[in-house]
Parts: sequence; C-alpha cells; structure tokens
Amino acid sequence: MALTGRTALLAALSSLPVGIWDAGWTGLLAVNAPLALACACDYALATPVRRLLLTRSGDTAVRLGETADVILTITNPTGRPLRARLRDAWPPSSWQPGTEIEASRHRVTVPAGERRRVTTRLRPTRRGDRHADRVTLRSYGPLGLFARQGTHRVPWTVRVLPPFTSRKHLPSKLARLRELDGRTSVLTRGEGTEFDSLREYVPGDDTRSIDWRATARQSALAVRTWRPERDRHILLVLDTGRTSAGRVGDAPRLDAALDAALLLAALASRAGDRVDLLAYDRRVRALVQGRTARDVLPSLVDAMAGLEPALIETDARGLTATALRTAPRRSLIVLLTTLDAAPVEEGLLPVLPQLTQRHTVVVASVADPHIAHMSTSRGSVDAVYEAAAAAQAQAERHRTAQQLRRHGVTVVNATPDELPPALADAYLELKAAARL
Repeated sequence: MALTGRTALLAALSSLPVGIWDAGWTGLLAVNAPLALACACDYALATPVRRLLLTRSGDTAVRLGETADVILTITNPTGRPLRARLRDAWPPSSWQPGTEIEASRHRVTVPAGERRRVTTRLRPTRRGDRHADRVTLRSYGPLGLFARQGTHRVPWTVRVLPPFTSRKHLPSKLARLRELDGRTSVLTRGEGTEFDSLREYVPGDDTRSIDWRATARQSALAVRTWRPERDRHILLVLDTGRTSAGRVGDAPRLDAALDAALLLAALASRAGDRVDLLAYDRRVRALVQGRTARDVLPSLVDAMAGLEPALIETDARGLTATALRTAPRRSLIVLLTTLDAAPVEEGLLPVLPQLTQRHTVVVASVADPHIAHMSTSRGSVDAVYEAAAAAQAQAERHRTAQQLRRHGVTVVNATPDELPPALADAYLELKAAARL
C-alpha cells in the first residue's frame, strides 16, 4: 500500500472509539494493512445506534409468581441493515435468580427502513413497581469485526400484584355463605336477624323459630328462616410496622396478612358488605374507601402492590384514631398485626377499649410454623433447648391472645397457609351470630 494510503488508514483508525486504538494496532498496520482497512470499513458500515427508534408495549401488571411479557419494538430508519445484540435491563428482582442473562439478552436483525419486535419475559420475585432501565445495543458491521455501542432509555413500568394464593378457598367459603343466606337446602337455625322465608319444621330446629300463625293456617309446623344482615361495614387494618417485616418461611409476615385480607374482602363483598382498607404504621400507607362490590377487590390488590414493611414501631394511638375516623359508624374492624407480647401490651391494649366500645374487633396474626416444629424437637441437648424456647414463645402468644379475648376481641392465630381460611371462618361465625 502506498504511503498516502497508510496515512488515510491511520486517519480512519484514529476515528474509532477510545479503547480500541493502541500500540498493537500500529503493529497490525505495519504487518497487515488490508486487514486493518477491513476493520475500519466494518466499523464505518455498522448501523448507528443513536438513530434507532425504540418503543415498548405489553403487560403493565402481573401477579407475583407469574410472567409478564414486555415487547420492545426496534425501528431502523437508516439505509443500512441492523445486526445487533441487545440487552434489556430491569431490576434484579424482575427475574428468578440465575435467569437474567438468558431473559434480558437478544439477537436482532432489522433490515433498512423496517422494524422488528423482541419480547422480554419477566418473572418478578417481589411485589411493587418494576421500572425498565436502559436498553443497550451493540451494532455490528457486515464482517462482525467491530461494533458501535449505545444506549436508549425506553420507560416502562410493570406493577407486581399480590399473588392471592388463598383464592382457592373462596368457593368453599361462598358455599358456607349461601347456607347462611338461606339459598341452599341446608338451613341452619337461629342465624341472622333478617326474616327470609317459611319452611316446614324439621326435628332439631329451634322451637323459637316456629311461626304459630303460619302453622295455624296449615297442617304442619312452619318455622321462620333467617338471613344474615347485609350492607355491613368492614375495615381491614394492616399493621405495616417493624413486626410485619419478620420473615415466616420465605416471605415477610405482611405478605401472609395481605393474602388473608384479600380472601376476606372477596368473601365479604360477595356477602353484600362494604369493605375498606387502611394500612398504617406511623402514617397512612394505603387507604381504600367507598368502592363498589365489583371494584373493591381490584382496588385493594392495586393498593397492596406497593406496600412494604417499615422498620419502625407502629404508633398504636395513631392507628386507633385513624381507624375511628375511617369507620365512624359501627363496623367490623379486622386488625392484622402481631401477637408478640411487648407490642400488644405496650401499644394496642391501652387503646383497645376505644375500638371495642364502638366496633366489633378481630385481631388476626401470622404464626410461625417453625416454632411448632421446634416445640417437638428431641434427641439432643440443643433440640431440648429449642423445644423449651418454642414452648415459651407459644405460651406468651397464648397469654396475649387471652388478654385480647378478655376485652371482647376475636383472635385468629394461624400459620400463613391457614390464616386466610381461618379469618374467613371467623367472619362467617360472627355473621351467623348476628354480631356484625
């Protein structure tokens, strides 16, 4: 190659990005100038990344544990075909551990003047909003020797909703509700306070339900059936203070409380009751009020998506005052909190009479199944000490529950899997006893 050609080649190579020109390229130029010229041409023919147009579409919400597809559309307005590798960056909690590299990286080819789509499949591991980060593209030349690299910011948000795994219990609870409502052939006696209909007496029925006037008009005994009251107000109160951050299994206590609250809300809305939500620690974290039966569950799920435990002590007085303002009339207040002795005795018990004086109160708490397992440990000194510690913890929770019951509070204490149906059963029992 002539000297002028080498000078031109040096000028072409000097225009390459910082980091690829060093003393080694001087040796390459002296030894194999045609190869160096091919590299410079390959870089020059790579499609400019900054001129590409990127847009997003796809899912904006997904339940925890399920997958969401976010579609990235790449438009190539240049006159050169795009051959690129693409990385669609999202927060680490957007994927299951170990799957990020495979899910976020794509190969894409876009002819000149056309567009192509790539799909990034997310599988989040935490609730809340997941925001898309930068999209990085590395555009290669025809020979694949050099590449241009650049980034685009293409905003997109996917809201990760609570999984609501307890919805599997809803059909059985609705069947029990229909029994209470008098809509099935299995009628229970003495339930509710609203008259429903008359039917023939069956041995075992409460004799106080016999309608003597109706009996006088026919040849058989007639009894009244009752249905539970409707249009009652239920306030779900979530304690989002430090105790809700304690992990039970693989999730914080707050997640189990959310699941139980959703099942109760779904059941109560089907029963014709009004359901509101209050999340509180030292301030209001979420408030849902005045929703219709059709809108209440989606509203609760959306409000719960961004809730996270706050590592501060819950202000019991502030919580009580806010609950009383939110429920000015007689209501069922369901407080999902801890049964640990210190927070209850120092925080909740002094202000509890303010709630029980006007409202029916249920306290629901998540129990750790590992403690029950520890209480049965035997076989070694360490196991015996673990069993003793577990028994002491269980006794303290039992004493705390008894203190609450003496104030007229219904207490539900169950493991994460058992808490949602247990809380729903407590609601049905209160409804059957006309205590709402």
